[in-house]
Amino acid sequence: GCATYGYRPPPSPSPFPMHFTTPDYVIFALLLVASTCIGLFYALSGGRQRTTQEFLLADRSMSCLPVSLSLLATFQSAVAILGAPSEIYTYGTQYWFLGVSYFLGLLIPAHVFIPVFYRLRLTSAYEYLELRFNKTVRIMGTVTFIFQMVIYMGVVLYAPALALNAVTGFDLWGAVLAMGLVCTLYTTLGGLKAVIWTDVFQTIVMFAGQLAVIIVGAHQAGGMGEVWRKAMNGSRIASLDLNPDPTERHTFWTLGVGGVFLMLALYGVNQAQVQRYLSSRTEREAVMSCYVVFPCQQVVLCLGCLMGLVMHFLHSFEIISTQPHRMVLYFVMDVFRDLPGLPGLFVACLFSGALSTISSAFNSLATVTMEDLIKPYCPAMTEAKATLLSKGLALAYGLVCLTMAYVASLMGSVLQAAFSIFGMVGGPLLGLFCLGMFFPWANSTGAIVGLVAGLAMAFWIGIGNFVSRMAVPTPLLPIINATTMPLRGNMTTAVMTTLITSITYLCFPLSRPTGVQALYNLSYLWYSAHNSTTVVIVGLIVSLLTGPMKEKDLTPGTVYPVLGNLLFFLPERYREKLCCVTPLSHKVALRSIQ
Repeated sequence: GCATYGYRPPPSPSPFPMHFTTPDYVIFALLLVASTCIGLFYALSGGRQRTTQEFLLADRSMSCLPVSLSLLATFQSAVAILGAPSEIYTYGTQYWFLGVSYFLGLLIPAHVFIPVFYRLRLTSAYEYLELRFNKTVRIMGTVTFIFQMVIYMGVVLYAPALALNAVTGFDLWGAVLAMGLVCTLYTTLGGLKAVIWTDVFQTIVMFAGQLAVIIVGAHQAGGMGEVWRKAMNGSRIASLDLNPDPTERHTFWTLGVGGVFLMLALYGVNQAQVQRYLSSRTEREAVMSCYVVFPCQQVVLCLGCLMGLVMHFLHSFEIISTQPHRMVLYFVMDVFRDLPGLPGLFVACLFSGALSTISSAFNSLATVTMEDLIKPYCPAMTEAKATLLSKGLALAYGLVCLTMAYVASLMGSVLQAAFSIFGMVGGPLLGLFCLGMFFPWANSTGAIVGLVAGLAMAFWIGIGNFVSRMAVPTPLLPIINATTMPLRGNMTTAVMTTLITSITYLCFPLSRPTGVQALYNLSYLWYSAHNSTTVVIVGLIVSLLTGPMKEKDLTPGTVYPVLGNLLFFLPERYREKLCCVTPLSHKVALRSIQ
């Protein structure tokens, strides 16, 4: 409740300015140098990235552990590292229940999506759409993915650099250029193998940075037990909220069920993750990588949440940043102000998250552009020329990323809309793959109309939500005994300004929305579920109206026999009419013979 935001004096001013020292710069520079060296190593060793299989799929030679850590690093962007602690600080530990969704969110890809993609020997996930439907559906899926990633990667690069600049005075465009150029260099030189092994290194740095904050912060607070006791007394530890209302931002159902669809959109059908599965030595290694990443995800979630609790214990920012990401950096710089080098470690942790996400974007964008938009129309292209072109595409997308970071700097409040686009587009793509994989009678017309309907629904709700929130005036708060935070060094950018809107809503809940407004207020965690369901329903209706597919017309191996398993009790003649007779393994065997 509002009582937890009662006045507590801010930390006393420190003689240490909030800027980087020499050890901080050295640690940050070491991150960039090490990442570049990994790229150079794979450019000059092994097959030297001379084939598209090596450059785009690491020669399908990766083992389980590096693939799983790379999967984790791709998911763990800089925004997540900054966002989870500020979420816990502001709202309490309800967000922790997101860990429930990881179970099904990784189990389903392991046993449904990976077997289909791996046995078809794909390079791009969107090749599947042509095998299952037709070339038009494949191109639509590819273009949608490219739009999603190009918008997202510029923001992922710019947002942490902006937060860092506001809090420490670290040069904004210096950070953007350093990250963008280093990332482009090792992705272009070393291919997917370099991306995966730099992800492993960057994951270790991420763990080290977060652990350092928690250990030092908990020590200053008198131990983790004291932090937990204070959190319990301050009502920060949330109980199980079983409210079924989908407009509630975080409840058990939104996090535990809605989160599953969010995880499926990311770990099931996103090209950046699918490419890692396909780089595994065997299907079993690919499946095991999903199992290994599960406990790692739980550890990462715990680290973010514990950091938020330590923040709450040590600081009650009476004047809270309107941009919570800055609040985390302010806290870290304050906790580490007497420990040279540790601020640099956390910033290295932060930028490791950004580098891993962006390098995955470069590599996956180069892959889908090459495999889906160029190769089908240039069948006579030699392997050497295709490899060189793939490297050129990775380089080009790196430059596009820097351009998008500049565009993001001009967008202002539209940054949030750019982040939302990533989630809005992921749901319809998930629906498109589910339509093809689970419903054998879905045809290409249904897939096209379903995808368009899903995207239209996604943007209608997403933009409606954004506009409606912009239009709602913030209710006046009672005057509180607030004291401004001490301004240190470059803190004159007024990082700590006014109480964030979320606290306003906690203290002054608005009446429950109805009608279209209720749709606009749908929790963001339900977006993927809602939009993917729209694609499936519209796609099935259109398919039935335009002539459903017959099993004999399906490409072997493109349908997962979920209906056959669920409807095992029906006589075979009825199951045959529903196209759910032939098991997946038989279909793939048939395709390999052909």
